[in-house]
Amino acid sequence: MPIIAPSLLSADFLNLERDCTMLNNSKADWFHLDVMDGRFVPNISFGIPVIAHIRKATTKVCDVHLMIEEPGNYATAFKEAGADILTVHIEACTHLHRNIQQIKSLGMRAGVALNPHTSVTFLADIIEDIDVVCLMSVNPGFGGQTFIPQTLHKIVSLKEMIINTNSKALIEIDGGVTIENAPDIVAAGADVLVAGNTVFKSTDPIETIAKLKVI
Repeated sequence: MPIIAPSLLSADFLNLERDCTMLNNSKADWFHLDVMDGRFVPNISFGIPVIAHIRKATTKVCDVHLMIEEPGNYATAFKEAGADILTVHIEACTHLHRNIQQIKSLGMRAGVALNPHTSVTFLADIIEDIDVVCLMSVNPGFGGQTFIPQTLHKIVSLKEMIINTNSKALIEIDGGVTIENAPDIVAAGADVLVAGNTVFKSTDPIETIAKLKVI
């Protein structure tokens, strides 16, 4: 069964504790937390103080996705805020290996995210050091976008790379995941499904998470 990581970018920020409690009571595995700086992506979301409060509201994995420039400057702060997984964008890291080693040295699992235009081949020399590969299946910055079909081919290629190198990396898909396309995404080789609007705009989020979980 896939790991389900609802994205709190789509939560109701006037009732964030309520939504955290809902996720705690659901079959969700991770809390996916999108941090945007208005520079790497054309949007600003939330940062360290919000994550620190979310950490107090859950014992589930906090999967922090940094869509920011110079992520290495903030790794320690996100660890202190409660991140269990810290994902940086390959496009934002001049020295990716250094970033990965920094994250692991702080006691977090290290993730690397790829934008839709970035080939998975760029991970060939470092895939064995990565814990999570986050494939963006939409252009990063905004929720509610439509899944890019080419992502399915990227999942297949990445899965082959992981198998051939004996890497333990999980494949996470972020953007446009729905009940309808989730079976194809999982069949292609995905391990983790990030779902924002699909969960939080649902009339029954707990049931929607349960349906995603058994795909």
